[in-house]
Amino acid sequence: MKHQATPYLTFNGEAEEALDYYTHVFQGEVTGSQTFGEADFETPPGLDNRIMHAHFQKGSFSFMVSDSFLDQSVNAGNNISLALELEDKTEIQTLYDRLSEKGTILMELQDTFWNATFAKVKDKYGIIWDLNYTHE
Repeated sequence: MKHQATPYLTFNGEAEEALDYYTHVFQGEVTGSQTFGEADFETPPGLDNRIMHAHFQKGSFSFMVSDSFLDQSVNAGNNISLALELEDKTEIQTLYDRLSEKGTILMELQDTFWNATFAKVKDKYGIIWDLNYTHE
């Protein structure tokens, strides 16, 4: 793995408001942000202005943020996941297989429009893992 696990916070349409709040609280900055409307795929009505992905940074403290899709419910327990940036396709496949063996696949391992292989898996303890391998 390239980095430590990074917290990934998910909101019901309040991601932009939450980023403003955390920027004030922690005195950090949003180092990157993209809405669903700015993405390279067609989005359902109502998603265009929601945050698809954003990154907050204050020194070595960081986390990522997203709004949910319209058909997904965000509640305490599924509103945070741990994101791992992995070294290669072998590593992502191995972790995906191990986590999903007794867990639940939330998003199949697949190539994405952001030039990465990605999967989302809830392990047998209910912890959600975002696995990402960025293609070179």
